[in-house]
Parts: sequence; C-alpha cells; structure tokens
Amino acid sequence: MQIGEVAQQSGVSVRMLRHYDKIGLLTPSTRSAGGYREYDDGDLQRLFRIESLRTLGLSLAEVAVALADSGADPGALIDRLITQTKERLAAEADLLERLSTLRSGAPQRWAQVEQLLPLIRGLQSVQPVRRQLSALGMDAGDAVRLAEPLTQAVLAETEPITAGALKWALRRSGDVALGPLASALDDPDPLVRRRAVEAIAESPSDAATATLSALLDHDDPVLRRRAALAVGPRGVAQALPVLLQMVIDGVADVDAAEALGALARRRDRAEDLVDLLVTQVNAAADPGARLRLTQALAEVPGPPTVAALSRLRDDEDPNVARSANYLVRLLSSSS
Repeated sequence: MQIGEVAQQSGVSVRMLRHYDKIGLLTPSTRSAGGYREYDDGDLQRLFRIESLRTLGLSLAEVAVALADSGADPGALIDRLITQTKERLAAEADLLERLSTLRSGAPQRWAQVEQLLPLIRGLQSVQPVRRQLSALGMDAGDAVRLAEPLTQAVLAETEPITAGALKWALRRSGDVALGPLASALDDPDPLVRRRAVEAIAESPSDAATATLSALLDHDDPVLRRRAALAVGPRGVAQALPVLLQMVIDGVADVDAAEALGALARRRDRAEDLVDLLVTQVNAAADPGARLRLTQALAEVPGPPTVAALSRLRDDEDPNVARSANYLVRLLSSSS
C-alpha cells in the first residue's frame, strides 16, 4: 500500500507519514514493481500503535522508546504521564481562575484589562509584599471591580500587615464584598470564619451591622464575641448579654467593657447598665469575675456609676474594694 492510500485509510497525513519515515519511526518495508516504497501489514500495525501511544500524550521520542523496548515496564511511563497531565490541568485551572477573576471585573475596554491584570497577579502572588502593594495600588473603582478576588485574598491572608492592606482595599468596595464575606462565615475552616467576621466588622454600613447582629447567637463563640464587640457600640441591644459574659469570663474583657459603655451611652441606658453590673458583681462567685465587673463600671461615667462604686468600697473582697475606691477617686477627679 502506497503512502497516499495509507494516509487516506489511517487519517494520518502524508506529511506526517513522511516525517515518521525521516526520523526512523515508521519506514515502508517493501517496494512495488515500479520501485515505489510500500507499507505492508506489519507497517500498518506499527502505525496504529504509534497513533495509539500518541493519544496518551507521549512525544514521538517516547513512542520510539516504547516501540523499541517491548520488555520495558510501562508503569513508570504512565506514572510520568499522569504527573504531566496533573501539572497541565493545574496550569489550565489557574488560567481559568485568572480569566474568571478578570471577567468578574466586567472590563469594557482593553485598557481596563491591562490595568486589572497586574493587580490580579499581585493579589495572587506568593510574596506578601506584592500582595500588599497590589492592594495599596487600587483605587475605589478597582476595589469594586476586583471585590471577589480581594475577598478571597483577605480570607486566605496570614501576614498581619498584608492583611491590613487587603482589608483597607476591600473597605473601599463598599458592600459589594459583603455577600462573599457572609458566605465565608459558614466555612469549615475556623480561621477563614474569623477573617470573614473581622473584615465585616470593619464596615460601618447598615448591611454589615445587620449581618453581624445575626451572629450574636451563633454557635461559634469567636464569631459571636467579635460581632458583639462591633455592634455593641452601634447601639444593638442584643449584644449586651454577649458582652457581659465576656467580662465575666475574662475573654477580651477590657474591650467588652468599653463596648458595654458605648452601648449604654448610645441607647441612653447608663443607669440600667450600672444596676445590671452591680447585680452581677453581687451574684458572681468567682473573685476574678467580680473584679472585672467592678472595673467595667468605670466605662459608664455618671453619678449612678460613682454611687455604685462608692458602695463597693466596703466590699468584703479587698481587691474589689480597692479597685472601687480607686475608680471613685478617678471619676470624681475627672468630673
């Protein structure tokens, strides 16, 4: 069978068949009466083996080795092909992610594409300083267009300084990133949940406040407490029991006490909070909790606080009594 017929029946082009002949991979074994080189059945079988091996991703050099050494173990070659395929798929997945990220920015002109690409590359860099510079290099419009990759960068960031820059850029996008951040609050990774609530807490918007308020009865104490610290000063009364328990437990108790004071002032409920704190001081069995509750009273300035602390100067616990006495003098001198 001459080369044209082989090409027609096999689907392999004449040009490729001649290339195979040139490199010694497949050479016609016979000649016709007219002197033309012809392929016999053995050649055709070899051709089909060549094409089969090529479909696995082997190079022509690898095909030649495989055909030359029939006793070679194919396992090593297949393992190498698996590794190469995984690497190729990873590269393709990375490209797809970059394209999807770029598309989410809704560029209208090539100039915008050229502007966004280095910012995206910076956010996805393995070097923290490049991620940081990319965030600092964004204007408000860039932050809006790149809210999704910015959110992913914030949720993944482990370097504190870089995280600060990323969150600064994310705040410039307004509430655009609130949806992805809220979704991350249910992430199985507790660190991701913590980064999400921290990012939301930095937004002063009503939408962010509503999202945080919904966390005040969350099963995750980290989310519950961080939400309370954020929305207490915004006047969300539901934060009060969480903040009070933080003072009792000694978990970020200074911050919780400050948030309680801000909540009382915002809601004009200073006297009620003083009564509640005094009740808790009298009810608490743990000396440490009683002392922390006494100190928290100082965050609610005003006559009711001074009166309550004055009574606590006679407390049977000397630490509580000393702290109350000091706070009375401090508040009286500053009024």
